[in-house]
Amino acid sequence: MDSPQFAEAAAENGRPPVPVKIVIAGGFGVGKTTAVSQISEVPVLTTEAPMTEVAAALDRAEEVPDKTTTTVALDFGRITIDDEIKLYLFGTPGQDRFGFMWRDLTEGALGALVIVDARRLDDCYPAVDYFERTGIPFGVAVNLFDGLLTHDLDDVRWALAVSDDTPLITFDARDRGSVLDALLVVLRRSLTMPRRAGLPVDVSGP
Repeated sequence: MDSPQFAEAAAENGRPPVPVKIVIAGGFGVGKTTAVSQISEVPVLTTEAPMTEVAAALDRAEEVPDKTTTTVALDFGRITIDDEIKLYLFGTPGQDRFGFMWRDLTEGALGALVIVDARRLDDCYPAVDYFERTGIPFGVAVNLFDGLLTHDLDDVRWALAVSDDTPLITFDARDRGSVLDALLVVLRRSLTMPRRAGLPVDVSGP
């Protein structure tokens, strides 16, 4: 539900907040569903399904042994930033085999948050490449599993080959305030970055 402060502000200015679509992306098991679940002010629509042995093999689940479910379509949540902006969050599946869904999930998005597990940087290359290719503004958030940063942020930036003006931060997907801070970084980036116009791009998926 919306906060009392939001309801009061909306009543005073007589107009609803602007809906803004933000995509939450990244590799398999990096914390996308957790982040959306922590921040959403409404019950999260999720498509988590138990992992089968075949799916576990395809998705290299041995690298995240505690993970027993996986997103097979999307996660959806919502958070009101203030009386002017309301974010609608769309979490993508992390597996390459669901890449065909990305075009629909990212359509109309103002920006994206790419979540990274620094222990498995290669899993996030497809997401970074996708948003660079499509021109959708994005920021990179390194999820601090067990509260640890396994690589210096400068090393992460070098490994991902993202530009210096692309936001790169650390956050904890289990902490609501930390997720909000990461989303605000993406929102600021999206509102200040010029959009590419007239350039043909491949948006079929990562």
